[in-house]
Amino acid sequence: MSAFLGALATVVSVTVLVAGLLRLLFVPFSLLFEVRHRGPDDTRPVDVGTIFTEPPFVSVVVPAYNEGVVLENCLRSIANSAYDRYEVICVDDGSTDDTYAVAQAVADELGPVTALTQANAGKGAALNTGIAHARGSVLMLVDADGLFGPHTITRMLQAFRQEDVGAVCGNDRPVNLDRVQTRFLALISHLGTGLMRRAMHELGCLPIVSGNIGAFRRDVLDVVGAVREDTVGEDLELTWRVYGVGYRVAFAPHALLYAESPSTPRALWRQRVRWARGLLQVTRRHRRMVGNLRYGAFGAFLVFNTVTQIVVPFLQVLAVLVIASLAAAGDVPALPANLWTALVLVGLPISVVLLLLAVALDRAPRDLRYVWTLLAWPVYSGVMSLVMVRAVWLELKGAENRWNKLDRTGTVSVDGLVDDSGASS
Repeated sequence: MSAFLGALATVVSVTVLVAGLLRLLFVPFSLLFEVRHRGPDDTRPVDVGTIFTEPPFVSVVVPAYNEGVVLENCLRSIANSAYDRYEVICVDDGSTDDTYAVAQAVADELGPVTALTQANAGKGAALNTGIAHARGSVLMLVDADGLFGPHTITRMLQAFRQEDVGAVCGNDRPVNLDRVQTRFLALISHLGTGLMRRAMHELGCLPIVSGNIGAFRRDVLDVVGAVREDTVGEDLELTWRVYGVGYRVAFAPHALLYAESPSTPRALWRQRVRWARGLLQVTRRHRRMVGNLRYGAFGAFLVFNTVTQIVVPFLQVLAVLVIASLAAAGDVPALPANLWTALVLVGLPISVVLLLLAVALDRAPRDLRYVWTLLAWPVYSGVMSLVMVRAVWLELKGAENRWNKLDRTGTVSVDGLVDDSGASS
């Protein structure tokens, strides 16, 4: 056991060090994003400085399956938007709880909300039903646990600044900050939103429009076709098709949406495995895009993405097994100690500095009150190395594609998102 733990510590140390060094390469592009893109201007009309000649009509499509606990707050938060040219289409996908009843009640009260229901067919099918009923020239696809701010729609639209922008990814943040795990995830998520998404925007290869909050031009969706219903990574797959027809994805960091993070280790594991399965399915389906310079920087980026997200986890697991075997045989004396020294002296400081920069870029200094949760970072990194292995196993055995969504808690820990009665403010 000691040999295995030493090997695991070694691999985690190297992973943290290499990940930090790789992220350093993206820092200049993240800073360039800040220079080129000013902060939110909620007084500027969306038809100024964007591709729109007039404020577009926006359809917000909300697929829902057993979301009765959170759905009302979601729909009310959208309906409280300061942007006034929109509709909300909520599609119940054959829920077994009161999801449809909640949607109907809100629709009866609030004019812009329409409630639809269908037999259970999956998230992709629910999205397609909503899109088919939508009237907007811009479609926002959002999850049913998300809470909008009053200017979320406006800030999403303001990111359509060039004609080649076919879709926009918003900035999703955790809303349930009542547990150690969700606080930890809230903090480290800034590395993705604060640092990497900004850099990927500048490089022209932001790889995903988040299923939590994404906006697509109707004319682009008409070209790329319907949302696929046979994958657990429908948001990723749709994004890659946007690039495939010659458009790119923009990032709107100030278009905030607050959604629930996994609140238990089991829920986190299931979510990450689902994401990994989605990546595997999309990479297999669009393998011709990987390394294909016909798709510009995005095609080149997919090589990096495939290696780091799919290949490296297997190398990490293999390395743990090899080092543990050698250590048990007495053939690798003091190696873990040396690498832990490298982690402490180089890798850990780099990672912490990058995290501080990411938090600053996201303008979220309050999240630093959870800095103590970073003690869980090495354990988290070690466990996440196994996610892709599990995902590959499920794909090989032909496991069923399911919603496999989080069990919602309805917890809202962020001030100002809902009023005292529990309704969205």
